[in-house]
Amino acid sequence: MTPGPISAQIVDYANRADPYPLYAELRKTPVRREDDGTYLVSTYYEVRNLANDPRLSNDTRNRPPGYARTADAEDTGLPPSFIFTDPPVHDQLRDTINRPFGPPHSPRFLDGLRGDLAKTVTELLDAFEGKDQVDIVEDFAYPLPVTAICKVLGVPREDEPRFHGWADALASSLDPQAGEEGQKKGQQARQDLGAYLSDLIETKRRHPGPGILSALAPDMTPQDLEATAVLLLVAGHETTVNAITNTTLTLLRHPDILDRFQKEPELAVPLIEELLRYEPPVQFVPWTTALADIDVAGTTIPKGSPVWLMLAAANRDPKRFKDPDRFDPDRKDNEHLGFYTGIHYCFGAPLARIELHLAVPELFRRVKFSRLLEDPPPYRANAVLRGPRHLPVAIEGVTA
Repeated sequence: MTPGPISAQIVDYANRADPYPLYAELRKTPVRREDDGTYLVSTYYEVRNLANDPRLSNDTRNRPPGYARTADAEDTGLPPSFIFTDPPVHDQLRDTINRPFGPPHSPRFLDGLRGDLAKTVTELLDAFEGKDQVDIVEDFAYPLPVTAICKVLGVPREDEPRFHGWADALASSLDPQAGEEGQKKGQQARQDLGAYLSDLIETKRRHPGPGILSALAPDMTPQDLEATAVLLLVAGHETTVNAITNTTLTLLRHPDILDRFQKEPELAVPLIEELLRYEPPVQFVPWTTALADIDVAGTTIPKGSPVWLMLAAANRDPKRFKDPDRFDPDRKDNEHLGFYTGIHYCFGAPLARIELHLAVPELFRRVKFSRLLEDPPPYRANAVLRGPRHLPVAIEGVTA
């Protein structure tokens, strides 16, 4: 192991391609205190229990001065997004936002997107025709989730070039290594994206159209809706890009399982759930704070301490998952933490699963892959939202 605090190694780009040996080392001390007073929790049951403990806050404004906060906690002119709040505010906002998004109020909304998203998958794969290599990220994994979240919100797809940079800056600001400069860029991006969405929301108020922004406009304050729209626009595609790309990379690294998957399309459900355990798009949650002293696995986390919940480490805890470093689509009782757990369970998980189940089977049904052109591929700098920045692959053709 490289000398130094293990959290510094986790965020070090040199370990981005394979952080799992670090996570295995971390699990030897399920609750570890770093030199700066941050506590890293890495084993499955401890992470799950803490994520469901009301004494753990998602609002980084509860942290003592000097500790990193999210861009949501700074003066951006917007209230915090609902994932960076605690009950009762969190519950009220989430319940309001969920009404036009899914059951029980709008049970057919997401299902109604399947046809358009399937068409998008087809068009993206049709564009592979005549090429001998593609970048899975740029040519497939990025444009599909962006199209999806634009449809969900009612944001014009042609505006993607405008918000792409803002989304990148905001996502990067979640990384503990972002530093003061990264936080400032995240704050500015939140303001700029908020201003863009504010104009769009005002238009939706006057002229309602498809998408949940129009549906939410009568029920939320302009500020809360703007903050929600910023969050959903960024989170609604960033994590799914990683999920599709990590799935593609893992299957290409396991040709025996890929061959079986191509012969057994019904394997899609357990295979995708295993991917969410094995290579989760969100590796850890570094923004929680103890609101009181909390005893965990023989260690007391003092009130006010920042806590990192290491989801990817917990997903490979041998006390919970047999042979956890093996990619096994036949795994039973796969209650992974790939979409987190508790009241902050990923709001967009149903949409992400729809996208994965439309994209992954069709990708491997239609495209004849030759080989990975880089392995490991270049990864994003972000340690929290971990995934390849590019995934260049050689292909031999595309079927109808």
